[in-house]
Amino acid sequence: MNPFLQIERDGGIVTVRMNHPETRNALTSPEQIQEFVDLCAELRRDRSARVMVLTGNGSAFCAGGNVKDMRSREGIFAGSPFELRNTYRDGIQRIPLALYELDIPVIAAVNGPAIGAGLDLACMCDIRLASSSALFAESFVRLGIVPGDGGAWLLPRVIGIPKASLMAFTGDTINAAKALEWGLVEQVCTHETLQAEAHSLAQRIASNPGHALRLCKRLLREGQHMRLDSLLELSAAYQSLAHHTEDHQEAVAAFMDKRKPEYLDR
Repeated sequence: MNPFLQIERDGGIVTVRMNHPETRNALTSPEQIQEFVDLCAELRRDRSARVMVLTGNGSAFCAGGNVKDMRSREGIFAGSPFELRNTYRDGIQRIPLALYELDIPVIAAVNGPAIGAGLDLACMCDIRLASSSALFAESFVRLGIVPGDGGAWLLPRVIGIPKASLMAFTGDTINAAKALEWGLVEQVCTHETLQAEAHSLAQRIASNPGHALRLCKRLLREGQHMRLDSLLELSAAYQSLAHHTEDHQEAVAAFMDKRKPEYLDR
């Protein structure tokens, strides 16, 4: 089978397309999971990368787990309860951990349905844009299971406990307009303009110094579970590092000279 992730580079912008449209980009195999983990590790090392855009080829963003495999208890759904537990821990749960540790901002361009693990995958990203044809469902309960990939941690942090509970307890599907109203996505675009809008946003983000983007994202991540005094200490440490970068000096000089900065990732 072809690689799951199709990767394109445009300067500091990395566009990643899930490319199994025949399965609606379902997350079905250890190989797919490994591609995500390897990509995140590569981008953490690549200091020229500034922002990642994640989207899907075909009609769906990601349809979640393969229900046919669930029914036959094959693939990642095979084995005893003990084996299944380890399959989750050593499998799909590596994706939220890898994306959480990825220092560059990640934009989800949700081009179609994001169902179950597909919705959770979108919530692993920092910013979400949606096509007007996108649909969203935390649908695990309808299959008699629970969010096994971090959705119970991710979704409430995006839309709050009451709305996350409503989605998780009913399994109901919401459309792009409702997702915008609830704060699940930041913008709804036509299907035709979604990729251009996501790329435009990525360009605005990528125009900033790479070190500042990475440190800023880490502060936002750490701030989700730190006390204010602890976060202020970390902010002071990060700020002292940022002040001593060449790109900071260039940013200040460009601001004073009223010109476009030229960053060197130093």
